[in-house]
Amino acid sequence: MEIALIYRLFKQYPQVVTDTRKIVSDSLFFALKGDNFNGNKFALSAVEKGCRFAIIDEKEYAIDDRFILVDDVLTCLQNLARMHRRELDIPILAITGTNGKTTTKELVFEVLKKKFNAIATLGNLNNHIGVPLTLLSMNEDTEFGIVEMGANHPKEIKFLCEIAEPNFGLITNVGKAHLEGFGSFEGVIKTKKELYDYMYKEKGKVFVNTDNPLLKEMLNDQEIVSYGNNEAAFSKAKFLQAEPYMVLELRSPKIGKLYVKTKLIGAYNFENALAAVTLGRFLGIDEIEIKNALEEYLPSNNRSQLKQTEKNVLFLDAYNANPTSMKVAVENFANMTRKGKVLILGDMLELGADAEKEHHDLLELIQEKQLQDVYLVGDLFCKVNVNDQFQTFAKTTDLIEVLEKANLQNQYILIKGSRGIRLEQVIEKL
Repeated sequence: MEIALIYRLFKQYPQVVTDTRKIVSDSLFFALKGDNFNGNKFALSAVEKGCRFAIIDEKEYAIDDRFILVDDVLTCLQNLARMHRRELDIPILAITGTNGKTTTKELVFEVLKKKFNAIATLGNLNNHIGVPLTLLSMNEDTEFGIVEMGANHPKEIKFLCEIAEPNFGLITNVGKAHLEGFGSFEGVIKTKKELYDYMYKEKGKVFVNTDNPLLKEMLNDQEIVSYGNNEAAFSKAKFLQAEPYMVLELRSPKIGKLYVKTKLIGAYNFENALAAVTLGRFLGIDEIEIKNALEEYLPSNNRSQLKQTEKNVLFLDAYNANPTSMKVAVENFANMTRKGKVLILGDMLELGADAEKEHHDLLELIQEKQLQDVYLVGDLFCKVNVNDQFQTFAKTTDLIEVLEKANLQNQYILIKGSRGIRLEQVIEKL
């Protein structure tokens, strides 16, 4: 069936589902495939549970006219999203980066909501499926779209831009992550630059932290909106502290100095917050409204989140980890003046040939910062911790047994690692 005809159906039934456990009545079911599942097999169940039509790509499942056969369901979903984006014709901001893109997206969303009916990527649904679903969640009432874009292979950002067709772009930073897929750090840089390249070609604007020399090097001769801690920037601010929450000072020609006390942990969130401030200022949002938006935002999902338990204060950053984010997290934690600090780190995954070196370098950083109470989890840490200078465990469950006996109290505890290590399991023991 032609995409135009499917779009007409979408206009009648403007909700899309891909999971039969989350069926919405009078919606369209897209029978996506994965390594371990075939959505075509669930198409009948989807329409029986309330979906109006099921989009499938295997003829044997086309039982009646409720089942729409296409060449490829995923391609159909992506083309539908692109068509819908063009029909809406609204400003869209694309955000990518190695670290901080989800937090930045959430902060920008909070700020822009003060003026616009905005829609942003839900959670971190930022891939070749998540981006189309985000676009299809927008409707005629949407005034501004914020689309997070993730990548672990070359050309992915370019492909996502060709679906979302953003008017504005922002790269939070570029660091060492997913090196297994990118092949090298240079591969990471080249892929993230695809956003700048797309915006250059389409004559869109990019928001750039001009304190970051690498981001400046990646730019083409294109129009930018700058932010940073320098007088020449369009949007300026000053980091004040992160003990434990991050506080910054906005500098405005209208108001002068404006202090913002966020609920974010870590000095590394300064540039994420300033990016949101810059978007707000550029789009004409009142400075006080921007301040309120940043102060109202409460982190969740183990991202830059502070949790007070009966016994300790936990700094939760266990959603993901790579060498760049791990380094700044450890440095920020070490710089806190409080005594009684415990470090719980998990392996950084998907680093390919650089994995052992990056874990070894991190151990050297921990030693340099003279952090004493350190617990490490994962095969890579076990391999590089040859001198047993820190307590190391193959699995999180092994660490839990030790923590139960240790009964830590009145401690500041940083918990950070890749999701595959599942460090969130230790929270209830602390």
